Amino acid sequence: MRATTWKRLHDGRTHGQAAVELALSVPLLLMMFLVVVETGRAFYIAISVSNAARAGVQYGSQNLSTAADNAGMQAAAANDAPNIVGMTTTATHFCQCANGTASTCLSTDCSGSHRLLYTQVNTGAPYAPLVNFMGIMPPMTVPGKAVMRVVQ
Repeated sequence: MRATTWKRLHDGRTHGQAAVELALSVPLLLMMFLVVVETGRAFYIAISVSNAARAGVQYGSQNLSTAADNAGMQAAAANDAPNIVGMTTTATHFCQCANGTASTCLSTDCSGSHRLLYTQVNTGAPYAPLVNFMGIMPPMTVPGKAVMRVVQ
């Protein structure tokens, strides 16, 4: 009985089954690994760009003189994300009346309420996947934006 069982298990029909299973599963596992890596890269860039915008706007919202320092806000944003290649930064400031109406930042604006000054930093960085997934993930620009009221 023992010899018959051994012969039935090792009669040559099952040799190579493991190799076939491996050959069929490796491409799927490799594709899943690449998707995880690309997703991680995309989230890393998105988080870094968003944090850089927040760092720039925090610098600008300290007081009235830093709110006018657009170059300083852009530098603060760029210093927060040194590993992101090709990041662009735009810093601006704008005014709004406390009652919600628009303001041109003139002292004659906002009669009956006071004027509020805001800083805004927009950032963007290019993202291109390492491997082309048949056009599923095209190269794109990942945006970041932060707005904060200036301390007055």
